[in-house]
Amino acid sequence: MTSLTWAYCTNGFRDHPLDQTLEVLAGLGYTGAAVSLDHGHLMPGASPAEVGRIAALAGRLGLALAVETGGRFTLDPRRKHFPTLLHDDAEPRVRFLGEAMRIAADLGAPVVHLWSGIRPPEVSEHEAWDRLVRHCERLLAEAETTGVTLGFEPEPGMLVADLAGYERLRGLLGGHPRFGLTLDIGHCRCLEPYDVPECVERALPHLVHVQIEDMRRGVHEHLEFGEGEIDFPPVLAALEGFGGLVAVELARHSHAAPEVARRSIEFLRRAHELAGAGRSRRRA
Repeated sequence: MTSLTWAYCTNGFRDHPLDQTLEVLAGLGYTGAAVSLDHGHLMPGASPAEVGRIAALAGRLGLALAVETGGRFTLDPRRKHFPTLLHDDAEPRVRFLGEAMRIAADLGAPVVHLWSGIRPPEVSEHEAWDRLVRHCERLLAEAETTGVTLGFEPEPGMLVADLAGYERLRGLLGGHPRFGLTLDIGHCRCLEPYDVPECVERALPHLVHVQIEDMRRGVHEHLEFGEGEIDFPPVLAALEGFGGLVAVELARHSHAAPEVARRSIEFLRRAHELAGAGRSRRRA
């Protein structure tokens, strides 16, 4: 099997400066990092010199980058994920995502991750979809200017919660070539009606970014590998040929980040070897 680009989401290293985070990850053997734009790391408004310094460091360390935008209190200190693209005043979120694309371009990161948000109770479903489409159209115009691709993530509990929702949104956007998919492997186990490898195969035509962790059916809790219900070798076999980042997302494990990151990459390497061995036996 061809190698996959193991990465780690920097939101799992909240107690480390970004420089140290990248150095630790490279030392553990990761070849990618999904940089979350958030407090304590890179934020919109970071100087070009700072962005250039991080890009140069990642280059020296051999780390491919993507940009993630799911910080909980990035835009509002009191309300989690507020505002989203579905709120009456979505402009701060639109500006944030536009800046994320410009930072990604300067970092040499080809993908910017985003999601829809939870539908506010005062907003009808029809209006929520209308707002989401309009704002995504604006963001795609910026994506064309900056040369990056959007990696839209279906998220449990949000307006776009699953692969069917992503496919609906992609259709409403005319199948725009810069509107890619971020697939969270744990979410597939949590709520999709298909086996996880089937979800991967369904996602592959539009897949630009992968988040990975363990999870249980019906429970949206990101777990370390081996603590949930996912059989990972078939999942990794299904990802064969994917060229983007496969990024561990354990945002609530910062208290033990270096050790969790070490265990994670060791687990993924073993699972990938098992996937390759299984594929070889089937060919024989």
